[in-house]
Amino acid sequence: MANAYLAGHWPSGMERVSLTRTVPANPETVTALITDVEPFMLAAGFDEVTLDGDDLGITNRVGLFEIELDLEIVETDAVLRYEQRQGIFESMMTEYTVEAVDGGTEVTATTEYSALDLPVLGEMIDSTVISRQRTKELNKQFDWLVEQVT
Repeated sequence: MANAYLAGHWPSGMERVSLTRTVPANPETVTALITDVEPFMLAAGFDEVTLDGDDLGITNRVGLFEIELDLEIVETDAVLRYEQRQGIFESMMTEYTVEAVDGGTEVTATTEYSALDLPVLGEMIDSTVISRQRTKELNKQFDWLVEQVT
């Protein structure tokens, strides 16, 4: 159940954090857990999660700052994908994919984002801090998935 982890700047000009882990369950079970959006998002450690149809709101305290994101769940081939409508980034999206593998289901979570959209925060929270925070959140979600099936 080791993680594969990628972070950095991509040719698209966006920053990327991607994490992969094998969950010891079939893809249908893992998909059901991920698409039960509120508990799955709370598992990341967010302070507040609201879901109204395809509208997803997240509030999280990071250090001295409270970050609020207004997100939209978007239909794609991914199990779950959401994109920022309003928040601290110029743009941001996260998607989760699953694939059957020996021993369970490989889950990959990828977040891509570009620049902070707040001048004061942009100077205090750089992409390294965002990358570390996002990696922690995704790991917590993966830990939760494993806990739910074991």
